[in-house]
Amino acid sequence: MSKKSFLYRNSLSIVLIAFMLICLLGQFFTGWKTENKELAENGEALLSLGEYIHSGHFIQATFENWESEFLQMMVYVLLTVSLRQAGSSESKSIEGEEDVDKEPESHPKAPWAVKKGGFWLKIYKHSLSLAFAILFIVTFILHFYGSLKDFNTEQMAKNKSVISAQEYIMESRFWFESFQNWQSEFLAVASIVILSIWLREKGSPESKPVDMAHDENP
Repeated sequence: MSKKSFLYRNSLSIVLIAFMLICLLGQFFTGWKTENKELAENGEALLSLGEYIHSGHFIQATFENWESEFLQMMVYVLLTVSLRQAGSSESKSIEGEEDVDKEPESHPKAPWAVKKGGFWLKIYKHSLSLAFAILFIVTFILHFYGSLKDFNTEQMAKNKSVISAQEYIMESRFWFESFQNWQSEFLAVASIVILSIWLREKGSPESKPVDMAHDENP
């Protein structure tokens, strides 16, 4: 594959998105079968593929996971601005200023917001964390909607009354779904921050050089 080709220059994002789509399809079909198995056991009508994609079961499961990923990345981006971890490839150096700390300067190839300056530059300087924050809020709302819909579907199947969004926000079930994912995301980030102090992967930008001392930051 030519180093100038589109596929080579974007291979990392293409492969990651492909993995995500494959896993999402796997989740969709296995989730559909799982939900229909439970419905059959309860003597209820089975869902078609079209019905399942709109079901609370699928919406809740999908956005519950996306929400935790965006929360993880937002918090991680913000924490790495000021916090340090000696020896970690994921941390800035313990001492001194780095390129990412310097005030942006306008130049011919600079992003348009840098050239524009003022309000747009202020927003652009924090655009990465803002994007993750917006994605987190959107997916949090969709997770809540799907979870509420799934809960009320179960309530109706049991001939119980449905509840409102205001009531469900206080339900332990919704927060259990959130916290069980959030804690795993922070564990994953902490793992790479800590393990990269002593362990290496030659050729990966997420690792320090193989011969670098454990107590040094790249």
